[in-house]
Amino acid sequence: MQKSTTQQIPDIPLHDIKPLLEIEDYSFYYLVALIAVAVIILGGVGYLLFKYLQRRNRFNVRAEHLKLLHTIDFNDAKKAAYDITQYGATFKDDSERNRNAYESLVEHLEQYKYKKYVSEIDEETKHLFERYRGMIDV
Repeated sequence: MQKSTTQQIPDIPLHDIKPLLEIEDYSFYYLVALIAVAVIILGGVGYLLFKYLQRRNRFNVRAEHLKLLHTIDFNDAKKAAYDITQYGATFKDDSERNRNAYESLVEHLEQYKYKKYVSEIDEETKHLFERYRGMIDV
């Protein structure tokens, strides 16, 4: 048999080597905080963009009716009378002055409605319409 040639190492305590210490790693928390801040900022920018687009594309009834009042064709008196009555009603509640002008205009337009054949709109009614249209603020 062969003899084992392994040497025995004496058990000597080592005083200069310290045990491993656990180091707190905060990088995961930093990543979560960074993602949260980015989501908040992107959400705010998205919200502002949404509001801007919503405001830009909003249908303004008053502006549309004013545009239609500016394009009234007096050649068809009956249609003009109905259109002025319909679109002018949008602005009658702006002030007492607008209400009085609108009611006066509607009184003058009554003779052009509810009949099969009507004459052309007279100059006084056209003048009342122009004055009412001039009072409108959008």
